[in-house]
Amino acid sequence: MITLLLGLASLVTLLAVLGMFSRAKVASVKAALIWAGAIGGVLLAALLFFTGRGAIALSALIFLGPMVWSWIAQGRAPGRTPGPGGFFRPPPRGGMTREEAGEILGVRPDAKVADVRAAHRRLMQAAHPDRGGSDWLAARINQARDVLLG
Repeated sequence: MITLLLGLASLVTLLAVLGMFSRAKVASVKAALIWAGAIGGVLLAALLFFTGRGAIALSALIFLGPMVWSWIAQGRAPGRTPGPGGFFRPPPRGGMTREEAGEILGVRPDAKVADVRAAHRRLMQAAHPDRGGSDWLAARINQARDVLLG
């Protein structure tokens, strides 16, 4: 009977956690995963130290610590946006010119509003992040539209 109650309580807890996960924002899920990884790493290091394998924990910290730290620091760097392929590249300096905007959208810099909107729609259908495109490319396409329409 107690096993049945524990199983039911576990199932209810799992469903509650999955419900919270489905409503969570991506940033909060990433932060939770980073915290879980950090806490897990500290617990693993403590376990290795207490079982007499401190040298293994220390060598893992020496070899993997800088890599993990640079990965976390890269994700938090201000002003950096992921480019094509997920690589980070600096944002373009200065504003976009009308010529650059026309080149990105594939229209003349003096194109009609309808032509700009049609080109923007066509490119965004292919480059939208929800369809496998990159955030960086979608941002550039939106910026080009704003420059030509603004």
